[in-house]
Amino acid sequence: MRTTVATLVGAVLLAGGLAACSSTPDTPAPPAAPAIKPIAETSVAAPAATGDQPKGITYDVARIPVGAKLSTGSSVANGQTSVELTVSGLLPNTQYGAHVHTKPCGAKGADAGPHYQNEKDPVSPSVDSKYANAENEIWLDFTTDASGTATGKAGVKWEFRKGEANSVIVHATHSSTEHGKAGTAGDRLACLTAGF
Repeated sequence: MRTTVATLVGAVLLAGGLAACSSTPDTPAPPAAPAIKPIAETSVAAPAATGDQPKGITYDVARIPVGAKLSTGSSVANGQTSVELTVSGLLPNTQYGAHVHTKPCGAKGADAGPHYQNEKDPVSPSVDSKYANAENEIWLDFTTDASGTATGKAGVKWEFRKGEANSVIVHATHSSTEHGKAGTAGDRLACLTAGF
């Protein structure tokens, strides 16, 4: 009887030891990405004839009707930046491009300047894929759902230079990656002034 009990106790201890060896210690979960901080939100209007411009402007009322809503925000953590653009009231089931630009919105789409680039292309307009790409710029391309709503998101491994990123432009098509056309996305349809 003594051998049987000793064998059983040994087997239980061995099994418990193996279980303890095979279990992994609790590993901490990676830190959650910081929440997107709202920067700008508005309904778009037609450009003002003179004077100060609205915060949100539509340059093409057929593609982005007056009253459509644009909203953007960003977060920064550990030298990385996340940006979101949320839209509503646009055409349903439609592809659009969107980028962060260097200047505030103006009466014309061109007033918002070029795309913001972490490493600036010495040639303007920038269509060299070395500079015009989703790692060096903020591309927020999206496709609306049946109700004309969508969210475009981008994440990059750098932070904006203070005062150099001031708007989001919504373009007519998704961004091209084709050589010699990189970063182009068709006409500038709307603009949201937003200081990143």
